[in-house]
Amino acid sequence: METDRSWFEGDLMERFLRYVRVHTTSDPHSASTPSTERQFDLARMLETELRSLGSTDVTLDEQCRLIARVPATGPGDPIGFMAHVDTAPDFPGEHVNPCVHERYDGGVIELGGGFTLDPAEYPMLSRYTGETVITTDGSTLLGADDKAGIAEIMTAVAYLTAHPQIHHPEIEVIFTSDEETGRGMDGFPVEKLRSGFCFTIDGTDEGAVEAECFTAYKATVSFTGYSIHPGSARGKLANATSMAATYIAMLPRSESPEATDDRYGFYCATEVTGGISKASATIILRDFDHDIVKRRISYLEQLARTIEGSFPGGKVDVNVDRQYLNMADFLAPHPEVLDRVRKAIAATGMEPVIHRIRGGTDGARLCERGIPTPNIFTGGQNLHGRYEWIALPAMVRASKTIVNLVQLFAG
Repeated sequence: METDRSWFEGDLMERFLRYVRVHTTSDPHSASTPSTERQFDLARMLETELRSLGSTDVTLDEQCRLIARVPATGPGDPIGFMAHVDTAPDFPGEHVNPCVHERYDGGVIELGGGFTLDPAEYPMLSRYTGETVITTDGSTLLGADDKAGIAEIMTAVAYLTAHPQIHHPEIEVIFTSDEETGRGMDGFPVEKLRSGFCFTIDGTDEGAVEAECFTAYKATVSFTGYSIHPGSARGKLANATSMAATYIAMLPRSESPEATDDRYGFYCATEVTGGISKASATIILRDFDHDIVKRRISYLEQLARTIEGSFPGGKVDVNVDRQYLNMADFLAPHPEVLDRVRKAIAATGMEPVIHRIRGGTDGARLCERGIPTPNIFTGGQNLHGRYEWIALPAMVRASKTIVNLVQLFAG
């Protein structure tokens, strides 16, 4: 496939630049599914393209979940590849204007608005000196998470369709909505999938495979105060806002995102709202060890009682929801899956690296439902912000990894 590098580059570039210009930001505050109707704009585009590539059983449901099948050209059980159409609400995702830097000279990249990408701060850039690098214009995110994954899957499908002599089993292509809100797999019709194994294309550094992720829970802490005129409040007022502030201040700073790395998890207050009578805080809990997460849940409940004791007349309720579990527990019985991924990556000329992800993917949720699903790199860097960038060679190798992988599952 090395002789086809220019084809991969051209197809990936055209698709990626087109996909990132489609506004698909999700909304964590929306109760609808998908959380934003605009996610359908990209999903419908992909539906049309998959049909034109000869995919069968192409379905796009009301929840903006797109499933299609690439017919088998050889033996083997079906396998699936998954990416998500939404982009993170952390930073503006509308009017994305991707900037292409051909033959990157290794220096500082001017983004616009006075913002720069400096290899002294982002040393990974230097690896791609002389290559094509794609950045933002400084005003939006880029959307490589996960439109790079989408482009890499679509380019692999296009390549396989154009080369029917390559033997592979049936391939299921799965594009989900609302991954960034954590609801991408809520109610997902897993019974419609034929694949025994799937792969999310939603990672970062090229060559990396993520086979372990956080176990994740979300706590919604509700504070009920007692309101009275501040002028006559002594001994009577229970201020829900003060209760929430005190509660959050008592979370261990040594177990916060900014104080932890590697295998250490954390508490993170992501949102606080309210007034004197009522307030609410959202706190996410993350760790690779389920027992440690349960210890953190217990602490939140103990802390609620402490706050009630400090604010007579006030009440604190803690409601905890599980978000996803560590995929490592589900992948461990299937070492052959990671062995094949390593071989597929190595065949592109890279050294495969097995990573753990300090986060989660839709694949973690799919693991829980009986389909082991590790996460493969896209090449995207500095995701969810104006400094996001991706190198075209990394995208090429990600797409070629998919092509290599399907052949390893043939027979």
